Amino acid sequence: MQVFHTPSKIILTCNKRLSPYLKDEVEALGFEIKRIFPTGLELLGTVNDCIPLNINLRCVSQILYSLGTFKAENPKELYDHLVTIEWEKLIDFSGYFSVTSNVNNEHILTPLFANVKVKDAIADRIKSIKGIRPNSGPELNKTVVHLYWQEDQAEIFIDTSGETLAKHSYRKIPGKAPMLEALAASTIMATGWDKKSPFVNPMCGSGTLAIEAALLATDKPPGFFRMNYAFMHILGYDEQIFFNERRIIKDKAIKQLDFKIVATDLSDDAVDIARKNAKTAGVDHLIDFAVCDFAETVVPEQAGVVFFNPEYGERLGVHSKLEATYKRIGDFMKQECKGYKGYIFTGNPDLAKKIGLKASRKIEFYNGKLDCRLLEYELYDGSKREPKLE
Repeated sequence: MQVFHTPSKIILTCNKRLSPYLKDEVEALGFEIKRIFPTGLELLGTVNDCIPLNINLRCVSQILYSLGTFKAENPKELYDHLVTIEWEKLIDFSGYFSVTSNVNNEHILTPLFANVKVKDAIADRIKSIKGIRPNSGPELNKTVVHLYWQEDQAEIFIDTSGETLAKHSYRKIPGKAPMLEALAASTIMATGWDKKSPFVNPMCGSGTLAIEAALLATDKPPGFFRMNYAFMHILGYDEQIFFNERRIIKDKAIKQLDFKIVATDLSDDAVDIARKNAKTAGVDHLIDFAVCDFAETVVPEQAGVVFFNPEYGERLGVHSKLEATYKRIGDFMKQECKGYKGYIFTGNPDLAKKIGLKASRKIEFYNGKLDCRLLEYELYDGSKREPKLE
């Protein structure tokens, strides 16, 4: 089973509403997209093609290589088909594998039961050929098999990623209510930022937005920092392909920026965490950190993007403190960020009304299960304002 060289369906999953940004990334890598859907997209390729996809993509969650579809009415039919697959050519009999699943079948009350049937089929097959059952468990740090089973239609995949790609590996200290890294990268892409002008992130928290901006500007994907992927544990893996891809990334990465990325926060702890995360990502020297109230943030004269991700509060109910904060954000952008494009990411439309500016765009996202908007504001400088009538 030459999965590293045999083209098959590849499914790239992502959080809901991120697929347009994932599409742009995949096309930029030169891949042809066969299908796009709300939580991902489909390609045709080999497991070797999955290697650059895993390393380079910022908005993706998992990259799944299909081993085939089949009909399965019940767990017995599922097992009977899976035991015919040549797992001994994919998984080392002395190795370790895990199983994940997305199941909707009347005979399955818990996905864990479906996972056990998959594990049994794989282990029984390998034991019948090699005489030894491989170890299995919940950890996703070795070979990972994924089952997609809806009604009587099943599809089995090799998950080439393992641990989710949506969490980028630089954030060792998450901080308070952090934004998922894949979401942060997608929201920055949604702004259309040119990566050549200032990016200002007051209320930076653990620094995710500023770090993702620095990684985008230097053309350095977060996957570069990760040294363990599930594809590495499939029989037939050629590590030279992985290291060649890393070399390409390293050679094209931009070392210095001629503009500023600014990150500020009122909390000493938040800024300290942000600095440490940025250092892990190798971009701490590219970000100007400061501890201050957001209104005291020093905004570079050259116009760019100013991006806020303030607290949302409860969706319902009045929060006078947050209302005042949102109003102050609007005032700061009007007074200190003229010529910039302003962005506020929020899950609270009532608080957004307190900003006091009219959004030119409202871009839809989810933060977890919370329906959110990235609000865009044109912050015209004096030359673009209409003259006041005397």
